[in-house]
Amino acid sequence: MAKLKQFLPHLLVLAGFILLSLFYFNPVLQGKEIFQSDIIQYIGMAMEQNDFRAQTGEEPYWTDAAFGGMPTYQLGAYYPHNYVKKLDSALRFLPRPADYLFLYFIGFYILLLCMKVDYRLAFLGSIAFGFSTYLIIILGVGHNAKAHAIAYMPMVIAGIIAIFRNRNIWSFLLLTVAMALEIQANHFQMTYYLLLLVIILGIAYLVDAYRKKLFPQYFKSLGIMVIAVVLAIAANATNLLATSEYARFSTRGESNLTIQPDGSPKQNDGLSFDYITEYSYGIIESFNLMVPRFMGGGSSENIGKDSNLYQALREIGASPVQAQGFAENAPTYWGDQPFVGAPAYIGASVIFLFVFALFLIKGRLKWWVVGGSILALTLSWGKNFGFLTDFFISYVPLYDKFRAVSSIQVILELCLPLFAVIGLHKLFSEKIEDDQKLYALKWSAATTSGILLVFLLFKSVLFDFAGANDSMYASQFGMDFMNALEEDRKSIFNSDVIRSLVLVLLSASLIWGYLQKKLNQNLVIAGFCIMILIDLVSVDRRYVNNDDFVQAREMQQPFQKLAADEAILQDTTHFKVFDVSGSPFNTGRTSYYHNAIGGYHAAKPGRIQDLYDFYISTNNIEVLSMLNVKYFIIPTEDGTQAQQNPNAFGNAWFVENVKWVENQDEEILSLKEVNLNNTVVINTEFREKVNMNFNFDPDASIDLVGYKPNELKYKYSADKPQFAVFSENYYQPGWQAYLDGKPVSHVRVNYVLRGMNLPAGAHDLVFKFEPQVVKTGSTVALVSSIIIGLVLIGGLGYELKKRN
Repeated sequence: MAKLKQFLPHLLVLAGFILLSLFYFNPVLQGKEIFQSDIIQYIGMAMEQNDFRAQTGEEPYWTDAAFGGMPTYQLGAYYPHNYVKKLDSALRFLPRPADYLFLYFIGFYILLLCMKVDYRLAFLGSIAFGFSTYLIIILGVGHNAKAHAIAYMPMVIAGIIAIFRNRNIWSFLLLTVAMALEIQANHFQMTYYLLLLVIILGIAYLVDAYRKKLFPQYFKSLGIMVIAVVLAIAANATNLLATSEYARFSTRGESNLTIQPDGSPKQNDGLSFDYITEYSYGIIESFNLMVPRFMGGGSSENIGKDSNLYQALREIGASPVQAQGFAENAPTYWGDQPFVGAPAYIGASVIFLFVFALFLIKGRLKWWVVGGSILALTLSWGKNFGFLTDFFISYVPLYDKFRAVSSIQVILELCLPLFAVIGLHKLFSEKIEDDQKLYALKWSAATTSGILLVFLLFKSVLFDFAGANDSMYASQFGMDFMNALEEDRKSIFNSDVIRSLVLVLLSASLIWGYLQKKLNQNLVIAGFCIMILIDLVSVDRRYVNNDDFVQAREMQQPFQKLAADEAILQDTTHFKVFDVSGSPFNTGRTSYYHNAIGGYHAAKPGRIQDLYDFYISTNNIEVLSMLNVKYFIIPTEDGTQAQQNPNAFGNAWFVENVKWVENQDEEILSLKEVNLNNTVVINTEFREKVNMNFNFDPDASIDLVGYKPNELKYKYSADKPQFAVFSENYYQPGWQAYLDGKPVSHVRVNYVLRGMNLPAGAHDLVFKFEPQVVKTGSTVALVSSIIIGLVLIGGLGYELKKRN
């Protein structure tokens, strides 16, 4: 009974998290699903592999439906012995996206409990973290992997702190499991940012150990952490090895070329500076953390019919419907980023409590939390704080592999509410004098409210409220329109600054009431809970609400079949489709129904992207024919229609000549210099694997007689040795060719395709996708999982023995 009483508060908190998650995303209880644009594209990309898995029970690990062919490692592939994924699925038992919100709550709750915070304060902190606007917004657009990784960040920090505090088997297991779940979430940019925070945390503890002469204990803890992380990595070995392998093949790897299509030099390693820093947070824009629409909110805000903008549009001749439509999607954002879905608002009360905590907390906690926050904030400024960004891109390993630098603010989303709650914890501590608490209250209230008052009183002096696209609006609608838009921006600014000021004053009043003995702990905590909930949820629901939910079938079948699709699907042969009616390299729609040359992915196959830049984007018909594009989807006045390409080369063909080239620049440039139907371009790196003793036979034939995503069967007949080219993407780490059942080699030709020598006669040729990386990784994952299981059993046995 005593044990149950001990765990009852935590069970109630758990129930509260479930209810809050379902309350916010309540349409899931009606069977609806949130409309997530990125997930829709993923559904299109993964359609072939998911259908194949459902029909055969087999995992293909390759799809021909995207970018002419690519591994499915980053498209939700299932791996053997992935027990971490099974654990993760068990934790995400709520309907999506309520499951991610629940993970936000529970991970942060565990972190605060590991920091010896009372469960009531831990509940408060979890709400502040989970309802941070950015964390809700990413669920609205479908950045599920990002949300997934962020949700496990606090648990990883909890495991590290637990080991530093108490080097026992449970701390070890917490870090091992948390790190395994973090890696399994498969968003390495978020995990990389977590690593930066962990390094700062480790330095803070190292300095503390030096001062206290506790080096042996520090390094023992470090050793335990290394073992835990190694086991976590090993438990995810298949995914990590496969991702590492594919990264070299993708646009995130080293470039194959040294030139651009126009002949100018090309960056050879990582992403370009402009691409990395395209989404750089403005320095002043950072006050969005405290004032939700400090810079106008998102790029499209609903300001309603009472706005100045609506009236201006009516006066220049817009109809009521037109004016209302524009006012409901008004360009109120006046920052420098190309697009902002919503501000990264953390909460005025949370910011106030963070500043309050700065005056009360000392030591290593303050060092790593404040240090991590400053690093995250300054790095999020990107090109607006160029010397630091340049340094990280040039000298910090792997930093140049990630774009959208503003997303490092997730570290702020973690650190600020954590420090704020610890500040409240210190408020209730009897070890700190009331005079010190009063001093902290006065200065934190003066600082935060003073900044807001300056903004309110001197906004016209400090800011011009002009956006990056205003010149376009001015030329299109005139200056009356712009003046009205500026007034609306000022009005939004005023209302939200006043809103934040009121929240700061209410927060200060709660603490003042406690220090004057007029409020007890429970009332203060309850007051902050209510205030933070109302504050954050009301802002969140401006951007993610019930209107974003649709009937489940709209998400499960997001792309309606068009007449062009119907016509193409009548053809049952194997071929590729290229959609020129939109943005072919930025949509998963074509992949939903066909084997597409395009697709939607953050890490496209590098060579097909090069081919797009040089040839496909200009609709080079010979290159598209080489890729076996048999049909184009073209725009018409009534929508789209299918247009057949009579020149498509087919699935395989024999060539007469070989053009040898010395490097990859020559390889891609030569594609416009030769007749690709009778000449093959091969890099000299494959010279030893190509036998030039072949003689083109015009009567020879080769046909694709069996197709699966991971297996292609051909039959051919030739009186003389031939050299064959296949319209399939070359990917050496997994594809193996078999001639009459015996393995044979093949080479990369025409920059992206496969080619090989074939002997005379009638033969069967089979290509199979047999990734060794999956076999190796699965074995490592199994061994690691067994070790973790044995440690768990041993820990339970030890506890039972100790109790007996």
